[in-house]
Parts: sequence; structure tokens; C-alpha cells
Amino acid sequence: GVFGDEFSVLRSPQSVVFRDGSWPIPGERIPDVAALTMGFSVEEDLPWPGLAVGDLFHRPRATVLVTVKGVDKLALPVKGFSYPIENAVPFSLDSVANAIHTLFSEETPVVLQLAPSEERVYMVGKANSVFEDLSVTLRQLRSRLFQDNSILTSLPLNSLSRNNEVDLLFLSELQVLHDIASLLSRHKHLAKDHSPDLYSLELSGLEEVGKRYGEDSQQFKDASQILVDSLQKFADEMFNLYGGNAVVEVVAVKEFNSPLIRKTRSILQSSESVKENPYNLAYPYNYNYSVIFNIILWMMIGLALAVIVISYNLWNMDPGYDSIIYRMTNQKIRMD
Repeated sequence: GVFGDEFSVLRSPQSVVFRDGSWPIPGERIPDVAALTMGFSVEEDLPWPGLAVGDLFHRPRATVLVTVKGVDKLALPVKGFSYPIENAVPFSLDSVANAIHTLFSEETPVVLQLAPSEERVYMVGKANSVFEDLSVTLRQLRSRLFQDNSILTSLPLNSLSRNNEVDLLFLSELQVLHDIASLLSRHKHLAKDHSPDLYSLELSGLEEVGKRYGEDSQQFKDASQILVDSLQKFADEMFNLYGGNAVVEVVAVKEFNSPLIRKTRSILQSSESVKENPYNLAYPYNYNYSVIFNIILWMMIGLALAVIVISYNLWNMDPGYDSIIYRMTNQKIRMD
């Protein structure tokens, strides 16, 4: 159904206020929720009552968003908040990452966007040095699982097998979660600076397990429980590394809907104009608007005051005493 998927908040600081309720959140606005929790502005207002105004002067130091594909609901602990997702379309946190990179380019933000099964990785700032040993390719993930300190030595596999490629893909994503927290713990000073950090992870191993064994199989049930336990442990570790000042969110999506296709017009089409803004609304302002407005306003006020002062002094000037031109001319006349 439309509301089958789920957006959950596992951990959040007191400065970010989530309200308990069953309000559906639009799937395309999930990046805006992440931006607002970090204190950034968004182009359009978000009329979603699930997020209240928190402490504006103590924003979280990090936002962690994990997207789990292949399941519309996870048996997460009840101490968090969960909301249904309306129209689950593919989304990305690129806008949030760009805002962090623009506003905190001179500091040391950590931005990590990773999809292990698709070998997609994007790092900004100190993430390149912190996670330089992180396994990102499928070959690296497979070899990482069979090292001595991998999760295979401590994780109960139950019905899952370490000899099946699908099971290994699922387990390798859990290994990535463990390694991110482990590598970050070696650079704790980056979790205490003033620049916010962003982690966006997309996990599709559970979806592959469901396709391989079926969603009613014991393997899928065991994998779901292992994933829930790993996510909760990962959330607690990241929350503690940031001193209790991090937001950890999970998006469970059974299957993404087709993204909205942007309609374009060709110059060879008929000349009938289609009004894109039928209500004649003003365009949305970005966060630079107030800065530009203040610069222009005070510059105009300063120029106006300067013109008034100069005009007043010129009007009340005595040519014989205040102007060197008239003074020289009068002396020359007297001498003649």
C-alpha cells in the first residue's frame, strides 16, 4: 500500500524534538527532515507535525540515515519513533551534503554516503582519511568477512550460511556498519568538533535474501532479526561516539516507487504557453537571501546618508573661506 513503508528514529538528542504519532511523511521530503534536524533551511516549508522546533542553538553533531530495502517494517525497539512513509520514491542526501560542504568548507566535516552492494561511495572532508581502510567494493567486502576480527566470529548466523553469496552480501553490509563505528572510534576528536557530520547508508542485502529464499523462509526471518540487532547496536555506538548528540534514523522500504519524471518542453512545440505557476506565488528563497538583503539595504542607507551630509555641507559653504578656489581668485583680484 501507499503507507506500507516506515521511517524510524532510533536515537536523537534532546535538542531535536520528534513527536509521537502516526503522521505520514512524504518520501521525497525525507532529505528535508534530515536538513531541518541539523539546523539547515529548506526551500519549501515542511508541513509535517512529526518534527517540532527544538533548541536552535544546540544542533546535533551528526545525522545517520540508514535505508533498508526489501522490507516495509522492522521490529525495532519501541523506545524510538516510527512514522509511515507516503509515496516512497528514491531520495538522496546530496543537498544536505552540499550544504555542509558549503557552510563548513574550512572546518573538518565528515560526510560519508555508501551503498555497499552497488559499490557506490562518496566521501567529503575528513571522511577520506577516517575511512580510508573501509571496504567498499564487493571483493573487499568478501575478503573482510573472512578476516580474524570480522563479525562472523561473534555473530550467530542461525540458518544463514557463510558459503552462499547472497548470505555473504547481507553479512558484509553488517560488517560495514561495524567497521564505520570502529574506524570512527579511532578519530574521536572529529566527533567533538563544531562541524556537523553526515552518514547515509543504503543496505539491500536483506532484499536479496528475500528474493533468494522467500519472505516466509527461516533465512529471511533470521536475517531480519540479525539486521535489527545490528542496527540498534550501530545506533548506540554512533550515538555514544558523538556524546549523545547525534540523530540515527532508519528508512525501511519494501520497494521504491517510480520517481517523479520532470516534464520538459521542446522549442518546436506549439507556442501555447503553459503557466508553470498558476497561483502567481513568489519563488522560494534560499539561505543566502537574508545576507544579500542586508548588504544591499545598509549600503543604500549609507549612500543616502552620505549624499545628505555632502549636500548639506555644500549648501552651507562660504565660498570665500571654505573654498580654496574662490580664496585664490579674491587675492588675485586685490593684487591687480
